[in-house]
Amino acid sequence: MNFDHEPIEWDDEIILLIDNLEEKSAEEKLTRQERALMDVVETVQLLDSDGEGLHEFWQCPLNHTRIINSFDLIGASGVVDALNASQWCQTRSADLDQYTETEGEYLASIEEELHDAMSELPDLVADFIEDGLSE
Repeated sequence: MNFDHEPIEWDDEIILLIDNLEEKSAEEKLTRQERALMDVVETVQLLDSDGEGLHEFWQCPLNHTRIINSFDLIGASGVVDALNASQWCQTRSADLDQYTETEGEYLASIEEELHDAMSELPDLVADFIEDGLSE
């Protein structure tokens, strides 16, 4: 279920910080703020890809609760709402074609809301880095 939307573009500073955090995580445990930033950027890559969006997110073996809390921590309440609203996908068949027409339409509406909310992420992440990681 893909919609025509602009992919999220991160500033070069954010990309560099993520690269540094990936290296750091191989050697030591990240702080909660650092982990939140990694969760957000990695999840956006999954949700913004040409895959199956929220269905794919819920079918992947991820720590969904931590990821939702990470979006909440950076102030992305619209993304949190969309993720919570789509949580029922976790209990569905791994085959997206098995969804009923009603389920498919509902999921499509949630994904539209998700992509609207995701457009705010670059600014929210920049503010979060300035406020939360500079300490």
